[in-house]
Amino acid sequence: MVRHFASSKPIFTFAALVLMSGLVPASLHAQQRGPEDPEDDKKIGLWLDQGLSTPLSGKKSFDLEFHERFHEGGSSIYEYFVQGGLAFRPTPWLTVIPIYRYQRYPGNPAIMYENRLQLNVTLTTPPRRLRFNLRTLIEGRFPDDREASARLRFRPGIEYTLPVRMTRPPVLVVNNEFFLVPWNNPFANGGSAFTQNRFQIGVRQQVTDSVAMRIYYLWQSVNLPAGWDTNRIVGISLAFRVPRRS
Repeated sequence: MVRHFASSKPIFTFAALVLMSGLVPASLHAQQRGPEDPEDDKKIGLWLDQGLSTPLSGKKSFDLEFHERFHEGGSSIYEYFVQGGLAFRPTPWLTVIPIYRYQRYPGNPAIMYENRLQLNVTLTTPPRRLRFNLRTLIEGRFPDDREASARLRFRPGIEYTLPVRMTRPPVLVVNNEFFLVPWNNPFANGGSAFTQNRFQIGVRQQVTDSVAMRIYYLWQSVNLPAGWDTNRIVGISLAFRVPRRS
């Protein structure tokens, strides 16, 4: 037990640093000032995601991801980022990933780039045709020329393996993500701690033992000073897993 606690101390320290980034007293007026959050997609968007997982010793892996996001009908890139972290899987139902992300917003006059520290804690039920999962993301945001802030993201979801006669049957993926900024928020919004919502439905297909593809449709709603702004997004995700050496 002592050894297990000692191995968990770096993760607890990481989480504390992320949370402290947002513990700055702020009034409601402070939440209204500043530019809008640059994560707001405009009109119909196109999101492209690529992930690479490399197994390490024990129940760990190094996960690296690249993301490109287009809006205005997929004609203009407004956001792209790369992130990486060491994934720990102490049990089959728990995954913990401390993550660093570097993000850029081309063409945005208010903010050019952003650094983030994230702690991903994902709970998953045992493998069955219908599986439930809950991803909690504790996020520290350090944008260019803005105050730091902390954000909490909760994404409950289900995965249903479709009853088709295939060696690798497709999986229906449905989830809804809630974004909360309970403390200081340097971006203008509607005055609520509930700043964003993303509802997603898609299908994941395991192409080979090492390659999976997911196509999804997402509704993104962002809480802006003028009210909620909702836009639709089509996404294509590719995941690559390096085979473990025997």
